[in-house]
Amino acid sequence: MKSTHLIFFIVAFLSLACHNKKLVKNEKVDVKPNILFISVDDLNNWITPIDGFSNAKTPNFDRLAAMGVTFTNAHVQAPLCGPSRASIMSGLRPSTTGIYGMTPDNEIRRSGNPATKDITFLPEYFENNGYHTMGIGKLFHIHAPDSVFNESGGRVKGFGPYPEKRFVWDGYGKGIKGTHGRTSTDWGAFPENDTLMPDHQSVNWAIERLQRAYDKPFFLGLGFLRVHVPLYVPQKWFDMHPLESIQTPAYFADDLNDIPSVGMQINDLPMMPSTEWAIQSGEWKKIIQAYLACMSYVDNELGRVLDALENSKYADNTIIVLWSDHGYRLGEKGTFAKHALWETATKAPLMFAGPNVPKGKKIDAPVEMLSIYPTLLELSGLPAYARNEGNSLVAMMKNDEGLEEARAITTFGMNNHSIKADGYRYIRYEDGTEEFYEHSSDPNEWKNEASNPKFKHKIEALQKLLPTVNSKWDEKSNYTFQPYFVNQKMRVNGKDTEPVKVIGADR
Repeated sequence: MKSTHLIFFIVAFLSLACHNKKLVKNEKVDVKPNILFISVDDLNNWITPIDGFSNAKTPNFDRLAAMGVTFTNAHVQAPLCGPSRASIMSGLRPSTTGIYGMTPDNEIRRSGNPATKDITFLPEYFENNGYHTMGIGKLFHIHAPDSVFNESGGRVKGFGPYPEKRFVWDGYGKGIKGTHGRTSTDWGAFPENDTLMPDHQSVNWAIERLQRAYDKPFFLGLGFLRVHVPLYVPQKWFDMHPLESIQTPAYFADDLNDIPSVGMQINDLPMMPSTEWAIQSGEWKKIIQAYLACMSYVDNELGRVLDALENSKYADNTIIVLWSDHGYRLGEKGTFAKHALWETATKAPLMFAGPNVPKGKKIDAPVEMLSIYPTLLELSGLPAYARNEGNSLVAMMKNDEGLEEARAITTFGMNNHSIKADGYRYIRYEDGTEEFYEHSSDPNEWKNEASNPKFKHKIEALQKLLPTVNSKWDEKSNYTFQPYFVNQKMRVNGKDTEPVKVIGADR
């Protein structure tokens, strides 16, 4: 009898154990993915996964592209670092916030601005949903507002290191000292080795964080300073791009003859080198070489980060997003700068990789950097943030949804907008003047077709996509490099607005 009871007990125990094992096996454990959030300053689409211009050498960008999705036609919401980054981090358009110029990080969210006074920045949203947040380098305009990250590595001031004697450019060009801001537009081989570069030190910091153990998912932001001017990196990166092999981009000297007055005022950049100067001085190929060298340098630092992630315990559960704050003109349309509503200034790389992201996919439809915030939330399984003005790209990445309706809006100053959609670019300035380009026949945007009756209906359709809200300039937002922006702010906000101060360098 005892033996019968014992057998019954053993059978019951094993049955219960098997049942519990099935429960554990079938139970879904909600493990949130980590986020590796990488920004690259002033990076245009010359990297090899997108354009591969002039024998660009960026194998680690290729590596990241193979890991996930590359958007080859992504556009920023402002062609200037301060407002572009404020838009990405707040999830709001510049036309909503009035942040059209450079705004101190701690002033982006302030009680005087109804659009931003209670906004939750992207890293904060992750913190509010159980993440440990960390950041180093240039993520907002300078680094980040106080207390946005649980751990901050800060940022090295400026864009050095700088040689004792600057190479070619004085930083003012034809600009007037005290009236126009000074830029750091120089180029050459410096310093001696990578370890002296601030970006190298930032990557060291990020690698050390990837080697730690955490009791919650993490959000790690890494902001590269290069390829922002000055275009200085060690000689070995220049050696990868021999001067005799350098191509220059397409250039048409009379390109701007059909541009409206406001567009010409926006493009008035006396502190930047002109293409004509670069041609006459023989410096054009040298500037291109320096930019490609900086790209290869950043690519190598990206590779160090990817290696560290791959060798960590977080390799299979980390979403990577890499983006740039705007494109960069390298002789196109007469200058070397961002600062425009044309293609080469608004278009920049955007890449996603990680669990549940298709591998090796490229999407050519126009999308917005504003979509980074909602896309990361959906990929992470977090609830949507109702204040986001961008749309998640997850359905597009996974199922090709929304390709036909895709469009991107860029804003530069109050009520100056560009729309990229369906192979066209439409620009509307504050005074109602327009530009229109058909990219299939005019990829360089050399012929303004705004007055061509052939495109009347297409222009009317794009006009309907223009933002309906055009806020006045935020009082703390300024841009002093072009008189147009100084004058516009004073004109629309009133002459009693806060005095505009010239910023010493294009940070």
